[in-house]
Amino acid sequence: MTTLHQEHPTHEHMHGEGCGHPSVTHGDHVDYAHDGHLHRAHEGHWDECEPAGHQAHEGHEHMHGEGCGHQAVPHGDHIDYVHDGHRHAEHDGHWDDH
Repeated sequence: MTTLHQEHPTHEHMHGEGCGHPSVTHGDHVDYAHDGHLHRAHEGHWDECEPAGHQAHEGHEHMHGEGCGHQAVPHGDHIDYVHDGHRHAEHDGHWDDH
């Protein structure tokens, strides 16, 4: 899955440990959930870290929700759950990889 390179030009807040926003390890970097979307540091600025396209997570039988034991991350109009090193979002009766 690829992500779009979309710079977040007006992002003045510095993310890091203790900044108050949920952090999510994502491949070789860390995303921070802020204002309903995810940011990542990139070459001296912050990028939006959003998936390109729709990718269903096949064979995901675990149901996420309150008390499931996985980190919940607000993302737009839904909640992602961090599971096995990536984020899952419920979508049309299945779970998507984000």
